[in-house]
Amino acid sequence: MKTVLVFKTSVLEEQQIRKLRPLLNKLVNRYGCWNFDLEDCDNILRVETQNLHACSISSLLEKNGYRCEELH
Repeated sequence: MKTVLVFKTSVLEEQQIRKLRPLLNKLVNRYGCWNFDLEDCDNILRVETQNLHACSISSLLEKNGYRCEELH
């Protein structure tokens, strides 16, 4: 069963997403998908996954210099 995790981020532009793409692809792998909504005021990251925890995703972004907070 897939879970959708939603995060508020400090990612602001496509160039930043391009830098994160290989890292997120590796983390999410073949078990899910992800996308950013930069039109949203919270610069939303949505991750659909079967086996990842929110802390893994937020840690990845934070290690790369971005704020990332799970929304409930």
